[in-house]
Amino acid sequence: MTSLDRNSCIALDQADPLADLRQQFSLPEGVIYLDGNSLGAMPKASAARAQQVIAQEWGTDLIKSWNKAGWFDLPSRLGNLLAPLIGARADEVVVTDSTSINLFKAIAAALHLQAEQTQRKVIVTERSNFPTDIYMAEGLTRWLDKGYRLHLVESPEELISAINAETALVMLTHVNYRTGYLHDMAAITAHAHQQGALALWDLAHSAGAVPVDLHTAKADFAVGCTYKYLNGGPGSPAFIWVPQTHQASFNHPLTGWWGHATPFAMQPSFNATAGIRRALCGTQPIVSLAMVECGLQVFAQTSMSAIRTKSLALTDLFIALVESRCQAHPLQLVTPRAHAQRGSQASFTHPHAYAVIQALIERGVIGDYREPAIMRFGFTPLYTRFIDVWDAVEGLRDVLDNKAYSLNAERNAVT
Repeated sequence: MTSLDRNSCIALDQADPLADLRQQFSLPEGVIYLDGNSLGAMPKASAARAQQVIAQEWGTDLIKSWNKAGWFDLPSRLGNLLAPLIGARADEVVVTDSTSINLFKAIAAALHLQAEQTQRKVIVTERSNFPTDIYMAEGLTRWLDKGYRLHLVESPEELISAINAETALVMLTHVNYRTGYLHDMAAITAHAHQQGALALWDLAHSAGAVPVDLHTAKADFAVGCTYKYLNGGPGSPAFIWVPQTHQASFNHPLTGWWGHATPFAMQPSFNATAGIRRALCGTQPIVSLAMVECGLQVFAQTSMSAIRTKSLALTDLFIALVESRCQAHPLQLVTPRAHAQRGSQASFTHPHAYAVIQALIERGVIGDYREPAIMRFGFTPLYTRFIDVWDAVEGLRDVLDNKAYSLNAERNAVT
């Protein structure tokens, strides 16, 4: 790949079976967007859909739209559209709330299920897991009865030995947000089950980026967001997956009225509805919820296999070009080279990583920064081109060769 030139990348784009899907996204002229692993680009259909919800469904039809426009069933309908992307079955997913809130529900349900059968009280996860995952688990262990605790492992290699007869729940993010490390979901879940533990997977950096098959892996619960690779919009509602085998026993403390069997009976006590809707809590944010469908509709035009093939080609090219064209600089790859262990991103360390990323953003090459000293580049195959990879690396090379970055770059609230 290092022998490729810019024209070769253009040729790769011309042969790309996913190339036409880019036209369905609104991408600013002159911008190379490599941050879809943090916030996906806007589908062009989203603006019209938001206008329809606001002007017609809300503005004209008002409260009638809960029935007339199908607002009440929207979390379930979107869940069924999303299900094929993660190896779920019909009526096992709802799009609702935030990833953090859904994590709380799933952790609570898993611990409750274990408490009915065992005395296990340990949650195993990685120290490098996304912080909100750790915070939610930590918060629950503090509020529950004495004895619940969180066990943080230092590396993927330590996971197997850390999961033992004391483990109630293994809670992992399928693709690490910093490094892009891709866990073997099936192997880890199988080991957890052999030890009597349950397995909860965060798919925030997996859904829409890598093939996921929750049923084949025999996972117990899963959550994820829709605003990254699924292109649902900033802060768009997340999702939660509960397989049919666990739905009858799925209990959590956030027993809001949308999870009630008869919400408009206005009964003073909670009676959980049957099925996946018991994972719902309160009234849904309809405007942002409705736009999730626009991103999901694009996925219906391709396959996760095709997306994965292009993702690996994009990241292979980016890694090879950075290492060949920027070899004079102190860059270190922290993303796995092995395809079986790589998500859809490439991360490099640099002593002045934050300053370099800010300089790139000013030039229209948008990645992001994560502590400690990591430049993170996400590749969304639905709209990222091979020519974008070439031009992004050339931008990085120029910034580094000319030291065209400021060591005094102001730290923004969002990095």
